[in-house]
Amino acid sequence: MWGRIWESDGCANIQTRKPNRHMNVHHNARLTERGRERIVRAVIAHQLTAKAAALQVGLSERSVRKWLARFRAEGTAGLRDRSSRPQRSPRQTPSAQVAVVLALRRLRLPGFQIARRSALSRATVSRLLRRHGLARLSALEPAPPVVRYQRQHPGELLHFDIKKLGRIVRPSHRVTHDRRDQVRGAGWEYVHVCIDDASRLAFAQIMPDEGQHSAVLFLERALAYFSSLGSEAQRIMTDNGSCYRSHQLRAACQRHGLRHLFTRPYTPRTNGKAERFIQTSLREWAYAAVYSHSDHRAAHLQPWLHRYNWHRPHSALQHQPPISKLNLSMNNPSSLHT
Repeated sequence: MWGRIWESDGCANIQTRKPNRHMNVHHNARLTERGRERIVRAVIAHQLTAKAAALQVGLSERSVRKWLARFRAEGTAGLRDRSSRPQRSPRQTPSAQVAVVLALRRLRLPGFQIARRSALSRATVSRLLRRHGLARLSALEPAPPVVRYQRQHPGELLHFDIKKLGRIVRPSHRVTHDRRDQVRGAGWEYVHVCIDDASRLAFAQIMPDEGQHSAVLFLERALAYFSSLGSEAQRIMTDNGSCYRSHQLRAACQRHGLRHLFTRPYTPRTNGKAERFIQTSLREWAYAAVYSHSDHRAAHLQPWLHRYNWHRPHSALQHQPPISKLNLSMNNPSSLHT
């Protein structure tokens, strides 16, 4: 009986040798805290000798006696793993020299010059700089200030972006939580989104691809949607994708008198409002339910979008829905909802 108990409790740690961060157990530990408690209680109750218990779990008798002494002195708290850091480090770099190294680094000096001035080896200086996060000179640069902007009137600026979603033919690993349960070759769907900078009013449609023809068609539909609500677009902002750099989209912008702004390369936060809307749509629409098919998910897009524009409180708008910023007359809501 005891052999089965020790094997079931300690075998997992012996075989996998993986750290258990939740229980704070060393990755080479033969027993968990519960297993150690079982073994010391068995020895205390005279059910097993320390030597016999050590043989049961594959430990040395010295280790069993160590856990036994800690349990008698501290109780179950003494059975937890302790830090392997030494109590004394006589060869540790003095704090005064560490301060000198950091001060010289903040003067933008390279490592070899710091080593010469501080009378330390290059390896020691390199280790100290890595420990304090100053190995790269870029770490000394101040963080760029966050520049927030918001247009005053609806239509002044529309943000465009595209989100690629995997096509659904049946529920797979996102639902079953089994990474082996995947559907190969199902393809992709492309959600084109447009959001007004001032009002956060949004428009989105699922298009067959992210090519220039789909981008131009979505632009026309988005402009028509905002125009139906009395908001005439003046500028649009997109990233530097090929569909947005195409001649067809440029011609469409010229035809509608739109100024086309591009985001800074590799800086998606420039188009942050569209990025944030995509995350909201994923959380509240695309990943909010278990869809049996892509058509089922697509059917829920427009109802969710209507709720987002007309009823969902928005934190950036004093918890008012985006439609409230258009100052529309609500005397004929049926015409507005079509």
